[in-house]
Amino acid sequence: MSRPIIACLDLEGVLVPEIWINVAERTGITELRRTTRDEPDYDKLMKWRIGILDRHKLKLADIQAVIGTMKPLEGAREFLGWLQERCQVIVLSDTFYQFALPLMKQLGYPTLFCNSLEMDGSGKIVNYHMRQPDQKRQSVKALKTLRFRIVAAGDSYNDTPMLAEADAGILFCPPDNIVKEFPQFPVTRTYEELKQAFIKAGVKA
Repeated sequence: MSRPIIACLDLEGVLVPEIWINVAERTGITELRRTTRDEPDYDKLMKWRIGILDRHKLKLADIQAVIGTMKPLEGAREFLGWLQERCQVIVLSDTFYQFALPLMKQLGYPTLFCNSLEMDGSGKIVNYHMRQPDQKRQSVKALKTLRFRIVAAGDSYNDTPMLAEADAGILFCPPDNIVKEFPQFPVTRTYEELKQAFIKAGVKA
């Protein structure tokens, strides 16, 4: 008996623009342009970001104000709708619920697994909490124990464990360094190419 498919998608870079790059552009703090496409150590990256926010006196509300101006990538909502008609979809992201919810509204509230921020009484971000270590890969691993076939798509270092654990992993608009380091994953650069990759992995046309 064939297993039903669940599609696991990264959020930033696959469905919406990179939040931290938008914050960097809006605030002029170019250091915040560094993302998981550049840095494979997520803990190192987040502690560095929190330090930058502290030095520049930026609080959660300042970042949420930037996120409030953002929209999904062109064609993302249509692609997501196409995929949801054919299989169940879970967004697996290393972002935070305090960041993502306005963007989830624009995407029609797909299921989202992500993490949480810790703030002090003034709204300053003082820490972050992962839902669990290696949560993208662990989520895929858990879903496979329920006898689902998992097809996953992402673009960054932190997506590659998810792609490797899935029955089929797909890169979407990755930077050249990711393509070079992970040649085992097919590369797609448009939503039409991503659709065809999902079809090849077993999603009905």
